[in-house]
Amino acid sequence: MTTYMWQEIKEQPKVIEKCLALNQKAIDAIASHIRKKDINNVIIAARGTSDHAGIYGKYIIEIKKGIPVVLAAPSVFTIYGKDIKMDNSLVIAISQSGRAADALEVVRSARKQGAPTIAITNFEDSPLALESEFHLFCGVGEEKSVAATKTFMSQIYLLARFVAAWCQDEVFKNELDKLPALLTKTLALSEQIKNLVIRYRFMDECFVLARGTNYAIALEASLKIQETCYVRAKGYAISDFHHGPFAMIGENMPVIVYAPVGESLKDCKEMLLKLRDARADILVVSNNSEILEMGNCSIKIPDNVNDFITPFINAMVAQIFACNLSVLKGLNPDKPRGLSKVTFTR
Repeated sequence: MTTYMWQEIKEQPKVIEKCLALNQKAIDAIASHIRKKDINNVIIAARGTSDHAGIYGKYIIEIKKGIPVVLAAPSVFTIYGKDIKMDNSLVIAISQSGRAADALEVVRSARKQGAPTIAITNFEDSPLALESEFHLFCGVGEEKSVAATKTFMSQIYLLARFVAAWCQDEVFKNELDKLPALLTKTLALSEQIKNLVIRYRFMDECFVLARGTNYAIALEASLKIQETCYVRAKGYAISDFHHGPFAMIGENMPVIVYAPVGESLKDCKEMLLKLRDARADILVVSNNSEILEMGNCSIKIPDNVNDFITPFINAMVAQIFACNLSVLKGLNPDKPRGLSKVTFTR
């Protein structure tokens, strides 16, 4: 492949290394400042891919820090003209361009109330970066493909690094140190994935399932398939899919299940059994041999990684899958129809 999307996928191990070097001092300073505050909740403002990064952030903050995290409804500020009480909140705005007008209004409201604010963007001179009290810089260089890859990876990495510093979690920091090597190892799966997507060349709909920290990746994977392949893909948490949505499963319905070893594996196995009984066409992404055998086809990811790290690996798998499928369908993943790199919402 010669697409920008593929080139940017391949850059991600180095992007992660550079991202830490650019932000280590800022992360330590922000974490030190936040620990002195009486923070009892976190509000995350984002849209699209950045919103999926925020969902990953929600899980790791709630698990590691034990305080509630909510995803902001920016239209409350921009359409309805209302402020919400945020004086004891930490507000995090995530935007690749830093020009998300709705997230900007959330930050402005928070700053008026004296709440600490952090922007995560790829542009140091962007409105969000300048308006927020603190800025974490993705520093990935220009992302030419409309489909975000390295910006998403840097966003979840910066969130993880910040949480590790905030919680003074040395184990988590050490796990994050290994990410570049793990992503390089994941890139080695690209030829296997390229051959596997031939099975899905004529797919026009599918479901993508996961649970826990990987729920964010189910959403991001489905978005990547939607925008690059024009497939009606829908991501769900496995816990939700057991209810009404399962009625949509019929024979040969394509379902991608992210089921890595971890706390959610038992629930993933239950869903896979149910999908097999319904005779769905199942693609399993896992590092558990028993679970891998439950799919009609499978992708084995690296071993010895936990639920805080597998989302990075699974995000790369999702990107490689979508990019290859798009090219196989004769499409251009860099320029999806009707889309532009920066979307202005308010």
